[in-house]
Amino acid sequence: MPSNFPMARARRLRRTAALRDLVRENSLVPADLIWPIFICEGRGISEGVSSMPGVARMSVDRAIEALRHAFDLGITTAALFPYVEREKKSSNCEEAWNPDNLVNRATRQIKSALPDMAVLVDVALDPYNADGHDGLLRNGEILNDETVECLVKEAISHAEAGADILGPSDMMDGRIGAIRKSLENHKFQNTAIMSYSAKYASAFYGPFRNAVGSGELLRGDKKSYQMDPGNSIEALRMVQRDIAEGADIVMVKPGMPYLDICRLVASSVSVPTFAYQVSGEYSMLQASSLNGWIELDAAVAESLLSFKRAGCRGILTYFAVYAAEKILKNN
Repeated sequence: MPSNFPMARARRLRRTAALRDLVRENSLVPADLIWPIFICEGRGISEGVSSMPGVARMSVDRAIEALRHAFDLGITTAALFPYVEREKKSSNCEEAWNPDNLVNRATRQIKSALPDMAVLVDVALDPYNADGHDGLLRNGEILNDETVECLVKEAISHAEAGADILGPSDMMDGRIGAIRKSLENHKFQNTAIMSYSAKYASAFYGPFRNAVGSGELLRGDKKSYQMDPGNSIEALRMVQRDIAEGADIVMVKPGMPYLDICRLVASSVSVPTFAYQVSGEYSMLQASSLNGWIELDAAVAESLLSFKRAGCRGILTYFAVYAAEKILKNN
């Protein structure tokens, strides 16, 4: 039984920084962070994303420079998202599995320049889709099985390019099993799958869609394949299904609005649980800081620590480098 006041004083262990550090239950290190970056064609390009202050689309040469700095800070994994030019988008999305598409070229160059950095590649059709969806759109319906066939081809092209981790983010039924089977058949048994298992139909994705150029093309919404924000038990079903089909890591997206889901998943499964602090979360914190309403360093540190407290092993965040530079180095 705990002692009562004054024998017990909780403030005794809060009195100094040394004591607080000694008894802290959760902490954050740069290797916990995965840095999502936007890549584009060309050389010497770094153009800001208007809806995401401090974030830029980078040509591959600039991305490699930035990733070298991130790796030196202790960030060991990068996630690649392409800005695909309009003329390469189509309703059939065949650019997604082009062996020489932007992501595959970037993967090969990054692995050549930084062989010890893990490269995570998104597996979804929305950057390549003239309709802006994660799946093939026909007569107003997102086709599941036909989309899975495309995702398998895309996944194999990324594995052939040297991706360490594949991140299927589409939420089609059966895609994890199909991708895992194809990876095994093509002798890519060591390529990991981080499944976007509990991806919600969220209002927090807008800035990302602007960054990859899919927002202005999107017809309708994604509620027929992304999860209903009112559901939590469904998240467990999706996670358990994906693990059974061969996922090595499962992820909850978005992050902070779904910390209850992060905790539910992390306490229920034996594989690592990740979370994605998505573009809307990032831009919300940045906008509040730019208006002088919050102190950014403290807010970023607190938000990232909340994921660790909820049980997440890894965190995808656009604040990765900022956090490593401004916050973690002082801890």
